Amino acid sequence: MVVVGIAATSLYSGCRTDFNFRPIGLSELRFSSDTVYLDTIFTRISSATYSLKVYNTSDDAVAIPNIYLDNGDHSNFRLNVDGLSGKSFQNVELLPKDSMYVYIETTADINELAQNNTQFLYEDKLHFSDVGEVTLMTLVQDAVFLYPNKNNEGIKESIPIGIDDKGNTVGIVGRYLEDNELIFTNEKPYVVYGYMGVPSGKTAVFEAGARVHFHENSGIIVGNNATIKVNGEPSTDPEAMEGEVIFEGDRLESLYNNIPGQWGAIWLTAGSTQHQFNHATIKNATVGILMDYNDETVNPTLTLKNTQIHNSAAVNLWGKTAHVYAENSVFGNAGQASFHGNIGGNYHFIHCTFANYWNKSFRSTPAVLLNDYTPIDSETNFIKPLEKATFENCIIEGNQFVEFYVEQVGTEAFNFNLNHTAIQFESSNQSVIENPFFDWENSNHYKNIIRNGTPSFVLPEKNDMRISQLSEFIQKGDATIVSQTPTDLLGVQRTTPPDMGAYQHVIIEN
Repeated sequence: MVVVGIAATSLYSGCRTDFNFRPIGLSELRFSSDTVYLDTIFTRISSATYSLKVYNTSDDAVAIPNIYLDNGDHSNFRLNVDGLSGKSFQNVELLPKDSMYVYIETTADINELAQNNTQFLYEDKLHFSDVGEVTLMTLVQDAVFLYPNKNNEGIKESIPIGIDDKGNTVGIVGRYLEDNELIFTNEKPYVVYGYMGVPSGKTAVFEAGARVHFHENSGIIVGNNATIKVNGEPSTDPEAMEGEVIFEGDRLESLYNNIPGQWGAIWLTAGSTQHQFNHATIKNATVGILMDYNDETVNPTLTLKNTQIHNSAAVNLWGKTAHVYAENSVFGNAGQASFHGNIGGNYHFIHCTFANYWNKSFRSTPAVLLNDYTPIDSETNFIKPLEKATFENCIIEGNQFVEFYVEQVGTEAFNFNLNHTAIQFESSNQSVIENPFFDWENSNHYKNIIRNGTPSFVLPEKNDMRISQLSEFIQKGDATIVSQTPTDLLGVQRTTPPDMGAYQHVIIEN
């Protein structure tokens, strides 16, 4: 439903009620814009609300005899004037030197606009009698919609995810993908309502250039013995990212570009296996990827290459006793941790950037957090030892004093190592200073690290984690591992020795 209204305020309104409203003259009406561009929308999904300001430039009280759309009642644009919704309005009054807002929304079905087109530019004109007009435009994008079915009682189907204390099955709204839905192409974007599940024994493949948009409380669940493979490719235009596979929310307006928590998560459940993400971008989720346990083989259960996960409301990458390998990847701003290695696990990161400059709320969690436990109740913890966590040629930075932290509750060995890695860690807490895990001279944990250096990221608040020519991390990486990742996230050849992090540095002139 469009909420379009006219708000009129005037210095005269509090003291005069005897205005005579004459018809508006040709040169007396002015608009904040001659064209209102509504951002791209998906077919059959409502846009956000846009505004147009209309000014009476005369010294007289005037009335606009008619406000109407070219396409009349058949227009896909919706208006509300002076508290009334409609497509046309009569005798709209404006006081001297006053103004009003007109708010505009649209919903359009591309199948009714243009046959066999994946996108269509829809246009109409908003007329103000014969004294002015404003063009309204929006781009309508076709899409493949995936949503759960409803039974005869209107209840949506769900995917079972566990058993409650009373032995009842607990589910989450969504459905399993059919065999003919397991390949995601770049022909049309996909819009997902609820959680789409990858059934046991099946593999969901995302081809280069695929775009997946999730509605609120939606995401992906990969079942037991099921797999997800994201086969993105390098993009020739970093701005367009045409080869990337992108997972994000279903609101296309620029207002929503960096709003976290628009959708749920990519949940790789315990028993799922052999997941691969290459040239993927995951943004604006609650949890980017949750890797729940591992497949108990010697190979990583989750492999990330050339992947970015950022702007999650909670955690970008959350591993629970997981086995993860990542290279040339960025884990950016998040409401809690950029990466949380929880309840132990096995992790190996090469040339990755963990940078958390979250500024949307208070954050108490470091960019990288490793621990060996999760609380069961107020007195009991479930404990699994950290098998291994290795960070090589990485950057761990953020806008807090401590951005790398380890917590141990159990007694078994807690194995982690940072090699040629930069970290932000500055604490005056005596218990932290005396903690043997933060003995910077201990070569079992730290080798050639840079502590509290200057990363000089390009635009960290907007998740642009490239480093500039002012960075202290240039050519500070370990040259012996360059052969594993000879090019950076953007395909730039690495130097020898290489820069730390996912990117070789760029020259910023201004």
